[in-house]
Amino acid sequence: MIAGLPDNIDDLKGFLAQDEAEALHRHATESCALGPVLEIGSYCGKSTIYLGLAAREQNSTVFALDHHRGSEEHQPGEMFHDPDLYDAGSDGIDTFREFRRNVRGAGVEEQVVPLVAASSVAARDWRTPLGMVFIDGGHSLDAALEDYRCWASHIVRGGILAIHDVYPNPHEGGQAPWAVFQMARDSGLFAELGRVRSLGLLRRL
Repeated sequence: MIAGLPDNIDDLKGFLAQDEAEALHRHATESCALGPVLEIGSYCGKSTIYLGLAAREQNSTVFALDHHRGSEEHQPGEMFHDPDLYDAGSDGIDTFREFRRNVRGAGVEEQVVPLVAASSVAARDWRTPLGMVFIDGGHSLDAALEDYRCWASHIVRGGILAIHDVYPNPHEGGQAPWAVFQMARDSGLFAELGRVRSLGLLRRL
C-alpha cells in the first residue's frame, strides 16, 4: 500500500488501473533522484496523485501538463465523454477544476506544478532535464508522436519513459501509443523494461 493515498482514490475520475498506478509510483520514486517528473495528460489528477506522492517522498516535483480541454475521445458524442466535466460557459470540456480539487485533497499541491497548455507550447522553451516522462495525452497518432518528439530528448540517462494505453493487439485499444512505444524502443535511445497491463516502460540509455 502506498503511504498517503487518499481514501477515495478509487472513486476519482481516470483510466489508470491499480497495478499501473503502483508501477508509476515505483518508477517515479526511483527517477526523482535524477530529476523531476513530467506528466503529459493529467485529466482529473488520478495519476498525478501517485506521481505527486512519489515526489513528496523524494522532495521533488511533478510537472502536470494538460490543456484540460479533453482529448478527442472525451468530447461530446465520443466514447469517453463525461457530462460532469462539460462547461457550458466555455461550451467545452474543462477538467482543471476537478484536477485541482483532487490534487489538493490528496495533499500534494506543493509537489505538483500544473502546466495548462498544449504539449508543443510548453516544450517550446523547456530547459529542465527530467528524470521521468509519462505520456498519457491525446491518442491520435499526431498527438502521441508530438508528445514523444517534444519531450523524450529531455529525459536524462537512466531516466524513465512511461507510455499509457500501449496495446499491441488492435482489438484491445488504439494503436498510436503502441506505435510510439515501438518507435522509442527501436530508436536505440531506450531499453524496454516491459509492460504492466497497458503501461509501457522504457529506460533512457
